[in-house]
Amino acid sequence: MKKWLMLIAVTLILAGCAEVDTGDKNKLQIASSFTMITDIAEAIGGEHVEVHNLVPSGMDPHEYEPKPIDVRKVSESDIVFAFGLNLEGGTHGWLAKLMRSVELDESKFHEVGKAVEPMYIEEASGAKEPNPHAFTTPSNGILMVEAIRDTLIIEDPAHAEVYLKNAEEYLEELRGIKVDYDEKLAQIKPENRILMTSEFAFQYLTAEYDLKDGYLFSIDTEESGTPEQIKNAVDFINENKPPVIFVESNVDRRPMQTVSEETGVPIFERPIYSDEIGGAGDEVDSYLHYLEYNLDIIYEGLTGK
Repeated sequence: MKKWLMLIAVTLILAGCAEVDTGDKNKLQIASSFTMITDIAEAIGGEHVEVHNLVPSGMDPHEYEPKPIDVRKVSESDIVFAFGLNLEGGTHGWLAKLMRSVELDESKFHEVGKAVEPMYIEEASGAKEPNPHAFTTPSNGILMVEAIRDTLIIEDPAHAEVYLKNAEEYLEELRGIKVDYDEKLAQIKPENRILMTSEFAFQYLTAEYDLKDGYLFSIDTEESGTPEQIKNAVDFINENKPPVIFVESNVDRRPMQTVSEETGVPIFERPIYSDEIGGAGDEVDSYLHYLEYNLDIIYEGLTGK
């Protein structure tokens, strides 16, 4: 709590000592919890929105320490978009603390994953929590776009036609990508339908497309690469024999390298993306490119084509 109070104090001092750019007041001011939501909100909102991304690429959206500019942007926002399903830590997570610290009106807070039917991670104790990585499928991406579109229309009805048009164009692309997923993932042979990754981040994808899930750890806020995790992963691979294993773009490769060495199953040469997209100009610089990229490497890795 002291750290949060100090952060607020520093932000207020800086704001009082300098001219601060508070954004274009003719545009909806939006704070977005992480890169995928930011990308979609900018695509649908176009010139009528100004979006501040909170968690940068390469950083963990489950646990994040906001910067002074994040505090200020959230306090000035017309809308704060989060994914929900515990991605940002839920009611005790970093974003909830940030919103409470600036006394943000709850009506400004919107979870874009609220329409998703949650799947769950079961802990060793038997307790369950939602798996937040629903955005790994085009089907759930469609629900995200619809949620963002509807919120923008409610908050800024004067530009409803623009938001509807932009959203429909985006949805058309998503529907096309879903067709690609349906067709390409159906071509994977039964014996190769095993998706082994570092984190349990692809549960929604494997459930929708009848792939078997293997993983090293359930969520990347916990310790990774423990002897027990490595043993379990080795046992899973020896039993199921996936053609390759995948390592995410934002996790430590060393534990999976150990697993690869012990099983003889290679790590696919390119990383898979779980809960981030890259910056402008990167290979995975948008949510649509994220979906297309992951499909390409899963298909290539599990078919050899």
